[in-house]
Amino acid sequence: MSRTGALATRWLGVGLTACLSITTITLWATGRMALYINPDSAWFAVGMAFLALVGSIASFALPLGAEADHGHDHEHGHAPAAASARREAFAHADHAHTDPLDAHDHAAHDHLAARPRLTPGGIAAFTGGVLASGAVIAVLLTPAASLSTELAVSRDVGAPPLFAGSDVVTLAASGDTSKFGIGDWSAVFAHATNPEIFDGKPVTLTGFITPANDGSSFDLTRLVITHCVIDAQTARLPIAATTDAPSTGQWVTVTGTVRSSGDGKLAVHADQVAAIAEPSDPYEY
Repeated sequence: MSRTGALATRWLGVGLTACLSITTITLWATGRMALYINPDSAWFAVGMAFLALVGSIASFALPLGAEADHGHDHEHGHAPAAASARREAFAHADHAHTDPLDAHDHAAHDHLAARPRLTPGGIAAFTGGVLASGAVIAVLLTPAASLSTELAVSRDVGAPPLFAGSDVVTLAASGDTSKFGIGDWSAVFAHATNPEIFDGKPVTLTGFITPANDGSSFDLTRLVITHCVIDAQTARLPIAATTDAPSTGQWVTVTGTVRSSGDGKLAVHADQVAAIAEPSDPYEY
């Protein structure tokens, strides 16, 4: 394998692994891991990143090009004989040539044999390497950021988060709602069979503004994730406020009271809507 090929192989292997490991560890060290992974699951990702980084560093103790040596040793006993036979056949085929011409032909033959051949497998490997390198470089250069308001709206299927079950409603009915977030209350609003028991519950909730779906002033929205941002689900609550609705995407803290309407629906009647900056941990879990 040529030096360039050996470098490319090492980059696509331990090089990309080391880059992703360093990125993961940096996000954890700077407290931004929660932008991508549930904090309860971050220990696994960070642990694997440390192991991968240590393995990547240790692999540089191998000579350059050693990656391609695996399996080649089985052919070493036959390669010299095969090469000698090919050279002898080539010499017999060109027996009419003079010695200088024979040397020239041998050099040309060796040059052609050494040239890389463009095969479908080679094209696929090259394309995959370029795409993988581009993805990793994009991760390195893109600043950490939370999922956008537009994505939250696009993921809204008009239902509460799937993992929120009857236990949330039961807990709310018992009176313990002090730690409820938007995801919990959205499940209560959707599944409560006796909404009047929640009438008068005080709430203080933080989320961002999205347009209302049912004629209320606006919806208070939050993305709820189970493991990582890939499984993020949109939770939203209708907010009735006497003030004008803040702009879409603005983060706010709403202080108010849960009210039950005559048709069995619940809504939050806001006493105060305070604009805030995006919190360092923008998701619920």
